[in-house]
Amino acid sequence: MATLKELRDERLRKLKDLRDLGINPFPAQSRKNIDLKEVREKYQELEKSGKQIVVSGRITNIRKFGKIAFVVIKDQQELFQLFLTAEQMEEPDYPNNYLGFDNLNLLDAGDFIEVEGVAQTSKTGEQSITAQKLTLLTKSLRPMPTAQDGFTNKEERLRRRYVDINVNSDVYGRFIRRSKFWQATRDYLNKHDFIEINTPVLEHTTGGADANPFVTNMDALDQDFYLRISHELPLKRLIGAGYDRVYDIGPRFRNENYTDEHLPEHIAMEWYAAYWDWEKGMDFMTDMYRYIIKETFGKLQFELGDFKIDLAKDWEKWDYAETIKKHYDIDVFDCSLDEVKKALRDNKLEVEQTENKARGIDKLWKKIRKTVAGPIWLVNTPLFISPLAKVNPDNPNTVQRFQPIIGGSEVGNGFSELNDPVDQLERFKEQQSMRDSGDEEAMMLDIDFVEMLEYGMPPACGWGFSERVFWIFEGVSAREGVPFPQLRSDVDEVTKSIYPDIKLK
Repeated sequence: MATLKELRDERLRKLKDLRDLGINPFPAQSRKNIDLKEVREKYQELEKSGKQIVVSGRITNIRKFGKIAFVVIKDQQELFQLFLTAEQMEEPDYPNNYLGFDNLNLLDAGDFIEVEGVAQTSKTGEQSITAQKLTLLTKSLRPMPTAQDGFTNKEERLRRRYVDINVNSDVYGRFIRRSKFWQATRDYLNKHDFIEINTPVLEHTTGGADANPFVTNMDALDQDFYLRISHELPLKRLIGAGYDRVYDIGPRFRNENYTDEHLPEHIAMEWYAAYWDWEKGMDFMTDMYRYIIKETFGKLQFELGDFKIDLAKDWEKWDYAETIKKHYDIDVFDCSLDEVKKALRDNKLEVEQTENKARGIDKLWKKIRKTVAGPIWLVNTPLFISPLAKVNPDNPNTVQRFQPIIGGSEVGNGFSELNDPVDQLERFKEQQSMRDSGDEEAMMLDIDFVEMLEYGMPPACGWGFSERVFWIFEGVSAREGVPFPQLRSDVDEVTKSIYPDIKLK
């Protein structure tokens, strides 16, 4: 079997032959006037009318038998057969970039071509386009693998995602669904009078979540900035500025390890609504989840691993403290750090040197969470775990926070937002103390945000989720759920041998 270098060298020879003929192998213009999908849908009409059409696509297969040839092209994910004969194809016109039948030997699978012709069913009954003119749009120098070749190596697939998407139709469809997911999110919010306002990615002080930030430096100001870990605080500043309902969709960055549910960079959405509380937010999000998932996947019932999930049914509400008590016999409001550490060890969970009560209890909850099919709402979270939420008036040890659990995962987070500047400052100081003690994920003290609250922010509800929601219902890991996941930089030996004059690490 020929090596990649040998195949590439042969295609480079063909590229030279094409140029020697006066053909431009990479023209800028295409005359395509119909997609292959539309040809398939309107085939009977096109065949009956004999209308000239111009189609384009990537060659997936070429078969030549004397004076006839069959070429299969792919446009997006639609495959269509072209029928070429020496008799019906026009003579080559190299100055105008038209190839003739005898030039087919200069084409390869992977090349992009354009064909002008008519719809005509083959003798074997297959829908075809009989070619009259053929133009080369792009000469490929590397052969595109096929699904039959077994392009399944995970590392290779993620590094050359453009090949993976070409070869694997399920991956191609995945990112169409991902686009629908975010479009449905926008549509639902816009329909309910929210406005999208983009907020900064670079921040002097980053907050709104427990996460370790990335740090960069801005030359113009000669200061360090953080890549945002959340959209929260800038959006709440906009509520203080007088907007009633705002949201932002965009990337956020958390300097943490890769897992099946987390990526250091991912897309997230947060909305904030003035004059709403957590109860209204919970009702709103129950309906919003149903809308988005139905628009994205066309259904509300799923089997995700061992979980059977029905988003159409009524969602249960689970009390945080009651759930921890039931599973671990720990009173989250009256327990010591030693008791929490013992429960972590007894359940084979990590106990870190910088462990604190809030972080430890959260680990215990996450062990329970993995067993929950849902959909449920986790409510009445302890105050010490939620520094930005408003206290429950009927139980000041808890806050008005609501989190949906679906398929063993936490797929969002909402609050009645804290708008008391004195209370907020005290909670920031507590978080900053934890940070100063070594907890790199604790929140920073943001004095500008406190000042905004002192000018006054109306009561509000806030909500956020990431594309993890999509990954869960798509049934894939985080890396599989994005088109181009970050990987350690690497250049394989084959590529190094192909470009010997270039210094590649």
